[in-house]
Amino acid sequence: MSDQAAKWYVLTGVDDVPPGSGQEFTVGGRIVALFNDDGEFHAIDGICAHQGGPLAKGKFKDGIVTCPWHGWQFQIADGTHCLNPRICQTSFEVKIEEGGVFVRL
Repeated sequence: MSDQAAKWYVLTGVDDVPPGSGQEFTVGGRIVALFNDDGEFHAIDGICAHQGGPLAKGKFKDGIVTCPWHGWQFQIADGTHCLNPRICQTSFEVKIEEGGVFVRL
């Protein structure tokens, strides 16, 4: 998808995703995992590249999410797998506007 075709979607309110947590959203035909890393929000594809586990429901600590199904780990800032950088979840641009968290798909 080109940048011109990309669109901003509101996911939730800033206060609805507490620091140190993640939530899953279905938006624009995709499942997005949104994480709050001490007030900095990051969004990546919510379906694990391994076997489709729900990344937003995984353990999240120190900028890394661990898939709850098989333990694959990804950096939330850019979606990179922690052991194999050739494996990468799609990451999405996030902005905060008027108390809302928006993602660009």
